[in-house]
Amino acid sequence: MIDAGDKLPVVRQCALLDVARSTAYYRPQPPPEADHALMRRIDAIHLARPFLGSRRIVDALSDDDIFVNRKRVQRLMQIMGLIALYPKPRTSRPAPGHRIYPYLLRDLTIDRPNQVWCTDITYLPMAHGFLYLIAVMDWYSRKVLSWRLSNTMDEAFCVEALEDAIAGYGTPEIFNTDQGSQFTSEAFTGVLKREHIRISMDGRGRWMDNVFIERLWRSVKYEEVYLKAYDNGIQARQSLAEYFRFYNAIRKHQAMDRQTPDQVYYKNLPFPQTA
Repeated sequence: MIDAGDKLPVVRQCALLDVARSTAYYRPQPPPEADHALMRRIDAIHLARPFLGSRRIVDALSDDDIFVNRKRVQRLMQIMGLIALYPKPRTSRPAPGHRIYPYLLRDLTIDRPNQVWCTDITYLPMAHGFLYLIAVMDWYSRKVLSWRLSNTMDEAFCVEALEDAIAGYGTPEIFNTDQGSQFTSEAFTGVLKREHIRISMDGRGRWMDNVFIERLWRSVKYEEVYLKAYDNGIQARQSLAEYFRFYNAIRKHQAMDRQTPDQVYYKNLPFPQTA
């Protein structure tokens, strides 16, 4: 809203919008390097034992001779978007006023590509700093249809990934997400409504409702991210592009009879019906 390059002075713009000047001039500061190192360790603990809450993560850190208080761990977990995976009243929180949709996959037989797509966001540590990764996946084949990186966990890069998947692969019957504010936003759900896609959202505390993309994050981090320690976003994008090509076309899945996601997706994709 505030444009520093506009002819109208920033002071006047703030007055017209009833915004404090301190808000207009504020620039968020990245976490210090000590926090980055701690965040990388918290991420590794969470990935190995996702059921641990902040108290037990503090205990796990102390076992590694890393002594920090719980409030610091809670603050860093909030920045990273990490939540312990066990049933509790509130997990991913929608923004006030955002509509929550019912979970549509319970007892549903998923037996073909493009029947159900799903998505999620994860934290990616780098050598200096961190990024957020979103991926859109076909539930049946586990194929990654699109992905995006961002240094902020907002709705814009989520909508870009969704639009890219639709442009490349058409539309699913159902799209499943958690109840995070990025996915309950009008910008994101508006795209789904525009394409007449049924919207499904995980129940609160129900991490198993989107389990396949949780498994994707484990693969991405152990097989790619933790081995590379990206120096910057450009390197991260290039390296992840290579990994997702490998994941889709070369990496065989035991649960899919040693086939790749591409093989399962394209082999089972129905042909267009002629008139």
